[in-house]
Amino acid sequence: MSHTDLIDLTIISVMTLGFFAFLLSEKVHISSIPILIVLGFLFGPVFGLIPNDQGHTIFNYARVLGLVLILYTEGHNLKWSMIKKHIATIGIMATVGMILTAAVSGFLFSYLFNLPFGAGMLFGTVVAATDPATLIPLFKQNKVDENIKTVIVTESIFNDPLAIVLSTLAIAMVAPHADQAHLIENIAQYTSIYPAGVIYFLYVIVSSLALGLGMGVLGYWTIRWLKPGLFPQIFGISIAFGGFLVGEAAQSSGYLVATIIGIVFGNHAILFKKWNEHEGFNKFVDEEMHFNEIISDLASVFIFILFGATVNISVLNETLLKGAIIALGVVFIARPIAALAIVPLKKWNWKEYLFISLEGPRGVVPAALAAIPLNIGFMSHDQTLIYWGEIILSATIMTVLISVLLETLWVKPLSKKLLGGKK
Repeated sequence: MSHTDLIDLTIISVMTLGFFAFLLSEKVHISSIPILIVLGFLFGPVFGLIPNDQGHTIFNYARVLGLVLILYTEGHNLKWSMIKKHIATIGIMATVGMILTAAVSGFLFSYLFNLPFGAGMLFGTVVAATDPATLIPLFKQNKVDENIKTVIVTESIFNDPLAIVLSTLAIAMVAPHADQAHLIENIAQYTSIYPAGVIYFLYVIVSSLALGLGMGVLGYWTIRWLKPGLFPQIFGISIAFGGFLVGEAAQSSGYLVATIIGIVFGNHAILFKKWNEHEGFNKFVDEEMHFNEIISDLASVFIFILFGATVNISVLNETLLKGAIIALGVVFIARPIAALAIVPLKKWNWKEYLFISLEGPRGVVPAALAAIPLNIGFMSHDQTLIYWGEIILSATIMTVLISVLLETLWVKPLSKKLLGGKK
């Protein structure tokens, strides 16, 4: 069978498995994410029906293209009125909380696997982000207080692109030869590596916000001028990937740029009110969103199935117990410690704090980032990074599986116990 035929077979296999995963998810009333990962694992390394080489090849594309679409789409769901109301909590959780999660998770990883903190730092940044793709449908199905739901979901949407930036910093620390580290290394020529990291992080956030806002406004006026009523789907995908490419070309975060464009479009009624927004724009965004949600679901299928299909089964067997302990540490230690950052605000009582602490499942971004250290190790023939990368990938699988399973199953009783089932 030719290479092209193997790629085609892999794509068809992934899509077929995705169909059955969503069907099973509806029947058993749990998130589709663990089902997708388990199916990928079974049909990949266990039964060998998804070839490893082809799985890796497609995954490298799917994780980038899929993340852009998912983050752009999720950006539409952020409503400015609720962001404004809880901006302090959201900002702290998406930055300080995310960094604390990465640090605590990294320490636990290094300690349990007896590896240098550089390896732990890589793992910590990989699992730092929570997952809006899990949280949004989960909170729709269960009664959760609107303010709490807004904080957790909005934090999740913002910490996704920021975790990608943080992982780039971690890569620069342990693999300065990697392509992702070039800008940081250039800045470090004039400072030491740690100030360079801070400068890079601030540059990425500010430049991404500016580019995202600029392209969002440009997209709005383009729609008003051209009135492409028949092509909202094509336009949405084009501006999402256009924003990503512009962000990457500026050595900023293309993912954050795409997210900000999505936020601009999702809040068009507020942002463009003084320009007497034309009548057809609501319909345009609604049609675009419907299409984007379908494509995002498809992207999630490829990311999670290939995430499971590309794991090294022997490494997973060796790290299974420690990986499970790490996963529980992320859920019960790292996340609650990170949430302590909002306590000084004195805005949330202890029950609300506890609910926020226990609802932070890891998902699409950790799945997409988990293979990067391993891929860099293979490309640079760095055996140390390959070794670390295999363990990071296996531990991330356990973290995603356990966090999603636990936090989807207990959301209803937790909401009733801690929040009184308030809407």
